[in-house]
Amino acid sequence: MTRSEPNQNDEQQIKDAIRTEALRLGFSAVGFADAHADPKDKAALARFLKAGYHASMDWMDRDDDRRGDPQALMAHAKSIIVLGVNYGPGEDPLAVLAQSDRGAISVYARGRDYHDVIKKRLKQLGRWLVESYGADIKVFVDTAPVMEKPLAARAGIGWVGKHTNLVSRDFGSWLFLGEVFTDLALPPDAPEVDHCGSCDRCMRACPTDAFPNAYEMDAGRCISYLTIEHADDIADDLMDAMGTHIYGCDDCLAACPWTKFSEPTSEPKLMARIELTRPRLADLAALDDAAFRTLFSGSPIKRTGRDRFVRNVLIAIGNAKDASQRPQVDALTADPSPMVARAAARALHKIDHP
Repeated sequence: MTRSEPNQNDEQQIKDAIRTEALRLGFSAVGFADAHADPKDKAALARFLKAGYHASMDWMDRDDDRRGDPQALMAHAKSIIVLGVNYGPGEDPLAVLAQSDRGAISVYARGRDYHDVIKKRLKQLGRWLVESYGADIKVFVDTAPVMEKPLAARAGIGWVGKHTNLVSRDFGSWLFLGEVFTDLALPPDAPEVDHCGSCDRCMRACPTDAFPNAYEMDAGRCISYLTIEHADDIADDLMDAMGTHIYGCDDCLAACPWTKFSEPTSEPKLMARIELTRPRLADLAALDDAAFRTLFSGSPIKRTGRDRFVRNVLIAIGNAKDASQRPQVDALTADPSPMVARAAARALHKIDHP
């Protein structure tokens, strides 16, 4: 479908219409960036990879130079519409850490899988763009080599904080991101200014010291990486520091002073399921594969798999040193998964030697 090039007034009207439609569809934040590569993004990624901070995530270094170059994903893209969805919790996400018999699941994973929720919404916006303006589009949400956080900063949605996550003045760090690449030429929004100043609360809040410097994260030490991506045993010192985190970690996000401006999400599918808010460690340790799949149906946790998840639960039980859970742990020392069995043996040792 051919169309004439819009003038500057038309471009602003189109932007305003897109923003209005995106907000109507349930997006919380909307920004616009041009689709050209920013050399700073690739340089930052190169430093991250050279330092080995990607740990076992080799896929980060296998993208044929697409990561950091939007036009490598859509050659004729001119603009990127960056969209955020608020997933702010309705309560203090760290309160569960005070209950030694409960496991801490990251806020983002307590509801439905955000990929499904946001991808559907992005496709709705994309169809509207095609129908309204004859635009060509591609949509992405966390599953393609898109450097989402730098793009969001360029689009004015927030800035990349010292914890390497996006920070918004309106939503703190509780934003899921998605993008619509388009061949529409739209004026970019002004980038957001870094408002971190001298604050380093996020860095000091990290239980495993995963931030070697401000704006740098060693994923190999991050609890989110360890509980979700790391597929083998975890080093003893890191296990000791994990506390009762069993899937992901929100400590650095919750410590950020900008979270005081955030509000709980209004999206029902992203609200915490009650059974995932403060789950009992003993109940989770008893999960076999079928029960695991049933409990986490529609959840991002399901992709981690039962063995890795139960390993995390056993680490938490060991750190809690709760002797009442000894029988359940003892049974898992004979688990068919060698990794689970080793985690159970370690938990028994910690329970027996408080």
